[in-house]
Amino acid sequence: MTDASLSQPRSTNPFAGLMSGTVGPVTVVVLAIIALWYISAVALNTKFQQDIYARAGQSDVGFSQLVTDTLFQERPVLPAPHQVLVEIWDTTVNKKITSKRSLVYHTGITLSSTLLGFLIGTTLGILLAIGIVHSRVLDKSLMPWVISSQTIPILAIAPMIIVVLNAVGISGLLPKAMISTYLSFFPVTVGMVKGLRSPEVIHMDLMHTYSATRIQAFWKLRLPYAVPYLFTSMKIGMAASLVGAIVGELPTGAVAGLGARLLAGSYYGQTVQIWSALLMAAFLAGSLVALIGVIEKRTLKRMGMAG
Repeated sequence: MTDASLSQPRSTNPFAGLMSGTVGPVTVVVLAIIALWYISAVALNTKFQQDIYARAGQSDVGFSQLVTDTLFQERPVLPAPHQVLVEIWDTTVNKKITSKRSLVYHTGITLSSTLLGFLIGTTLGILLAIGIVHSRVLDKSLMPWVISSQTIPILAIAPMIIVVLNAVGISGLLPKAMISTYLSFFPVTVGMVKGLRSPEVIHMDLMHTYSATRIQAFWKLRLPYAVPYLFTSMKIGMAASLVGAIVGELPTGAVAGLGARLLAGSYYGQTVQIWSALLMAAFLAGSLVALIGVIEKRTLKRMGMAG
C-alpha cells in the first residue's frame, strides 16, 4: 500500500456504504413507488369525493380535508397503501386460517395448484429439452411448436382447458394445475435446451476421446453445465405457474383462492380486497422465487460452482 493511498481520508458518509449495495437503492425505489401511489390515490379518488360533497351540500371543504377523505374512502377507485395493509392484516392475523375470509386460506389454495403445476411443468420441460437436444428430428419439429404454444393468450385457452377436463370428469386441483403447467414448462424447456448445449466443443470432443456414451456425456458434462440454466428457468417458471393458477381460478367460478378473491372483489367493487389479493400474490411469488434462489446457491456450492 503506497503512502498516497494511506494519506487519503476515508469517507465518513454513513449513506455511502448503504447506497453501494442493494438495500439502499431498493429502499429508495420502494419509497418512491409508495409516494407515487399516495399521489395517484388522491388524484383518482378526488372526483368521487367531490361528488360526495356535492350530494351532502358541502362546498367549503379545505384541501387538507379533501386529501384526508380521499385516502379513507370505503370503496376507493385506487386504495391507499395503508388501506391495503390494514385489509391484509385483518384477513391474515385477525382471521382463523381455516376461515374462508382468511387471505392465508385462499393463498394456500392457490399455492397448492401452483406447486403441482410447477412440478409437472418443470418435469415436462426437462424431458422435452433432453429429447430436443439428443434428437435432430425433435429439434426441427417440436421446438417450433413449443415456441408457438406461448403465442396463444392464456386467458383464451384457460376456459377451454377447464371445460375439456371437466367433460372427461377431471375437476378440482388438476385443471388449474394444467394451466400452470402450460405457462411454466416453456421457460424450463428453453433454458434447459440452452444449458444442455452450453458445453464447449473441446469438452464434447474430450468425452468422445474417452469413448463416453450419450448417457455418460449427459450425466457428467451436459447436466452439470445446465444446472445454472435450470434454476434460472425455474424462477421464471415458478412466477408463471402462480399466474396460471390465479387465471385458472377465474373461469371456474371458484370460491377459494387468490383468483376467487380477485373475482369477488371485481363483482362487488371491493378494490381494497382486489389490491390486498394482488399484494399477497406478489409476496407469494417473491417468496417462492427466493426459495429457489436459496436452493440454487446451496446446490451450486456443493457442485463447486459457487463460493
